[in-house]
Amino acid sequence: MGLRIVFMGTPRFSAPVLSAIVEAGHEVVACYTRAPKPAGRRGLSLTKSPVHELAESLSIPVFTPRTLRDDDEAARFRSQGADVAFVVAYGLILPSPILEAPRLGCLNLHASLLPRWRGAAPIQRAIMAGDAETGVMVMRMEEGLDTGPVAMTHRTPIGADVTAGDLHDDLSREGAHLAARALDALERGGLVFVPQAQEGVLYAHKIDKAECRIDWSRPARQVHDHIRGLSPFPGAWFEADFGRGPERVKALRSTLGQGSGAPGQVLGDDLAVACGEGAVRLLEVQRAGKTPVSAGDFLRGAGTMPRVFS
Repeated sequence: MGLRIVFMGTPRFSAPVLSAIVEAGHEVVACYTRAPKPAGRRGLSLTKSPVHELAESLSIPVFTPRTLRDDDEAARFRSQGADVAFVVAYGLILPSPILEAPRLGCLNLHASLLPRWRGAAPIQRAIMAGDAETGVMVMRMEEGLDTGPVAMTHRTPIGADVTAGDLHDDLSREGAHLAARALDALERGGLVFVPQAQEGVLYAHKIDKAECRIDWSRPARQVHDHIRGLSPFPGAWFEADFGRGPERVKALRSTLGQGSGAPGQVLGDDLAVACGEGAVRLLEVQRAGKTPVSAGDFLRGAGTMPRVFS
């Protein structure tokens, strides 16, 4: 028969989950997403979120409130008559009147192994910390930040050279499957929730632009994790002088390299760069205003290659 669901999500990560819920036969009565953002040089056009565009293509009513903290929005939310709300990277805080409105509460799909990496950037933080494993979890939402009890988990290893973009896509696909399974169990009355552990809590704070510059004095393993954890966005970067002054270059893919030297020293023609301990070999980079290229194309197109990156 299916559940009456309000879906709440915004970015590309969330869209496959909405598709899976619809394909599972549930009735998505409304979709809540962030408001369209100004686009273009002058900001004269508006860009809808990936979830917004998908919901419209599925003829699902879309709402884009700036806040859920007023009585009118709470009343409109209650009027949907939802059995449950399913939330995936929505971007707005759900106050208690919203959390309490659906008959079966609000569920959230979170991209970490809670209680590790609660918060805004769990995928990036897991890689930047050198974690060997992560996953997605379905939890019941509370007023605390990702503190609710967990019902279902999918675990996945983090490969040695996997980027945040790679892991994002993998967890989005797996999360879609997990969401469908969880809602099926919820409809049958068989979804069991277990409180999170009190130990091991870490917060995945939003990525700050000040974090993105590569510090070559750190050990190679940490530099590599930093690069892949910030790829493709916002991108870890360094500076190089190709004869016209310092130029910012993003490092998008890397692996552990061979050799040693002063931090930032370019060690050879395979774009290995010395770190505080060991070396990192850059595999894909992007000069300012250019498209991403392989290390080989970068070396061929750079002309004079500086011997030190800063």
